[in-house]
Amino acid sequence: MDTAVADALRLAAPDARIEPAAAVDMPTAYVDREHLLAVCRVLRDDPALQFAFLADVLAADYFPAEPRFEVVYHFASLGSAFVTVPGVPPAPARRFRLKVRVPGADAIVPTVTSLYPTANWLEREIFDLMGLRFEGHPDLRRILMAEDWVGHPLRKDYPVQIRKETASWEPIQLSPEEFAQNVRAARARAEKEAGKK
Repeated sequence: MDTAVADALRLAAPDARIEPAAAVDMPTAYVDREHLLAVCRVLRDDPALQFAFLADVLAADYFPAEPRFEVVYHFASLGSAFVTVPGVPPAPARRFRLKVRVPGADAIVPTVTSLYPTANWLEREIFDLMGLRFEGHPDLRRILMAEDWVGHPLRKDYPVQIRKETASWEPIQLSPEEFAQNVRAARARAEKEAGKK
C-alpha cells in the first residue's frame, strides 16, 4: 500500500484496523467495517489524497469460508483533472482499492452514499444479487431482479436449477412480428402528432 495513503488513514482513523493486501494492479488495503466511513472520508477529503471518484463497488462470496463476503471499493484520484480544494495542488492521479470483510451471519455494511452518491445503485445491485444490506442507504430495494424474487442469485449457495414463473402480465420477450407491429404503431402515432402541428 502507498505509504502516503497508509499514513493519512492511520492518522485520521487511529482506531481503524488497516491492513495492506496483496495486489498487482493498484494499492489495496483492508479496513474493518466499523471504520469504513471514516476511512472513505479521509480518502475523499484529505488534500494529499483527493480520491474524489468512486469508480465501482462490488462484492465477492467466499462461501463456505468465514468471513463469507468482501465488499470492494475502487477509488480514483484524478490528478490535475479535478481539484477538491481551491489553492491546494492536485494530488497525483492514481487508483486505490479498499476491501471490507463481512461475516455471513451479519451481512451488513454502512452505506457510503453520503460521501459518494455514485454508490447508490452499486450498493443496490449488491443487495439485490448478493443479499448484503447497506445500513443507512436511502433506497435499498431490488434493482435487477423482480420485486417478488426470492433469494440472491450471485450467492454461492443459491440453487442454480431454480424455476420461477414471472409475475409480470406482459411478455418478457417479443416475437419479431410483435416488435414490428409496435414499431409501426409508434411511427403512426408520431406521424399523427406531426400532422396536428
